[in-house]
Amino acid sequence: MNFHTLIARNGGRRREIGAGEVSGENRHFSAAGAAADLGGGLGRDAEAEPANTESRGHNFTLNATFDDIEFDKYDGLVIPGGRSPEHLAMKASVVELARKFSDSRKPIAAICHGLLVLAPAGAVRGRKCTAVSTMKPGLVAAGAHWVEPDTLSVCVADDNLITGVTYYGNPEFIRLFLKALGGNICASERRVLIIIGDYAEDYEVTVPYQTLKVLGCHVDVVCPKKKAGDTCPTAIRDLEGGQTYSEIRGHNFVLTADFESIDASSYDALVLPGGKAPEFLALKEDVIVLVKQFMEARKPVASICHGLEILVAAGVLQGKKCTGYPGIKARVVSSGGTFVEADPIDRCVTDGNLVTAAAWHGQPELISQLMTLLDIRVSF
Repeated sequence: MNFHTLIARNGGRRREIGAGEVSGENRHFSAAGAAADLGGGLGRDAEAEPANTESRGHNFTLNATFDDIEFDKYDGLVIPGGRSPEHLAMKASVVELARKFSDSRKPIAAICHGLLVLAPAGAVRGRKCTAVSTMKPGLVAAGAHWVEPDTLSVCVADDNLITGVTYYGNPEFIRLFLKALGGNICASERRVLIIIGDYAEDYEVTVPYQTLKVLGCHVDVVCPKKKAGDTCPTAIRDLEGGQTYSEIRGHNFVLTADFESIDASSYDALVLPGGKAPEFLALKEDVIVLVKQFMEARKPVASICHGLEILVAAGVLQGKKCTGYPGIKARVVSSGGTFVEADPIDRCVTDGNLVTAAAWHGQPELISQLMTLLDIRVSF
């Protein structure tokens, strides 16, 4: 059974406390089998909250036209945070749409500043909800029962309304929304390892990490020479019409485990995000050893974009079909692999235990194919 979800958003700049709130949520839902239309990006890093910083994020391509939206064709509504909700809240058509979802008791999920759209729609009156701390006065004035968050990952469910503080809580936020839609995750706990380095691609780290956690997996993210609690800066890469991709600074990603303590035998799958990091990780013998152990054990290995550079260095692509950033094609062919052209850019290829995506655009399909290999299912 397919569910159709509407994600409301507007244009904007990336404000660090939320970039994963738009692209991440769309990819979480798509991987879980729920269609998501975006009628209308932005991101923030909470290390400086409440005086958070703001910078440019990914360009996100809309897949529906707001004026064509028919309320009765959707099963749920998601409103990400960022700067855009304060502008969306001034649009009568947006507020009316939110009111229709609220009155119908269809599932609504709003995170961070997304609740600015729900307040004028009367959707928070008498309801328990949470958000970033600066939202408290306005929500209380709108009749909400404010739940004070003690961390930036807190989420609250009150019947059909799910609210969250920041993108740090996306795994629980999405899990609660899927539950409200009638979704059921069928899987025994799987353990997944993600290896990154400084300036790994932002979404290619965050989306697999958070989506796999939504699916009940234990996920560890590690980096050579760093320990749990250390951070890796990420990079945001986008195709903007030039000869190659653009690159700007992304979120800081907090590592969850010590690289030196990792034992490949204790994990069920490996994920290698792209970005700038792989070209340096490919030079580290301890990384290469880990990759070979996963491939030799025929455990699922997922690579995104430039993640192929590590697989080339490990010499494990002989006879394998794979895809990635087009600039890596020659290296893949030289190492004995068959490169599947990255056209369209969201292409994803599975060959045995190896799953590869051309770029971050292909993560819904990559996660879906990885779910199949890990025997994880979502039913509605």
